[in-house]
Amino acid sequence: MPRIVTYNVHRCVGNDRRLDVARIAAVLASLNPDIVALQELDVGRRRTGHVDQAHEIGQRLEMACHFHAALKVEEEQYGDAILTSYPERLVKTGPLPGYDRMRALEPRGALWVEVEIEGRPVQIINTHLGLIPREQQIQAHYLAGPDWLEHIDCQAPTILLGDFNATATSVVYRTLTAHLRSARRLSRHKSPTSTFPSPLPVLRIDHVFVSPGIEVHDVTAPFNPLTRVASDHLPLVMDFEVG
Repeated sequence: MPRIVTYNVHRCVGNDRRLDVARIAAVLASLNPDIVALQELDVGRRRTGHVDQAHEIGQRLEMACHFHAALKVEEEQYGDAILTSYPERLVKTGPLPGYDRMRALEPRGALWVEVEIEGRPVQIINTHLGLIPREQQIQAHYLAGPDWLEHIDCQAPTILLGDFNATATSVVYRTLTAHLRSARRLSRHKSPTSTFPSPLPVLRIDHVFVSPGIEVHDVTAPFNPLTRVASDHLPLVMDFEVG
């Protein structure tokens, strides 16, 4: 059964303030995923030793890696990635609109990769929305529109996942569930799915949304000594089948 994971890795700096790319890779390896969506990766940044975190994690997991830089400052980059062991192709990367009244907000983006699962193409979109509610709403509306979820090439089955910085009571959540279904609510099991903050998770701000054609078996946020310290978020894991 295919398994997909979304994980905000906090530039591979844990709650113990230790920079450890190998530890993040170990968390992921322990979950045995087929597809991984990562947020908050540093690539070539001085603050994290100029390491290409996206490709290092990909190499450790023996997965193909596609990275999108939401932020670039000369040679330094920061953004999101999709890793997979399935046959894959990059479809699209791009920025998300910001909130014009607050121009100093951190740039945000999205990344779209098509993977082939048992001969069927599946669209995977990874994103990381902003922190301000109005900014999030603008970004969710854009993702739901013709550039992404309503794009002519975004045919079901589709999985949208990432760190949305918004709970299930938000406008963002309602905007996206008007187009896709919440995987957590489709799960056959009632496993814990709160992901933030990782030492004592009480908020569900990382989500997986699915189209028809994705049959959800379980969604869970693994909570153990390793996941509690490796990042400020827990990973969110979905087991599914392509119908």
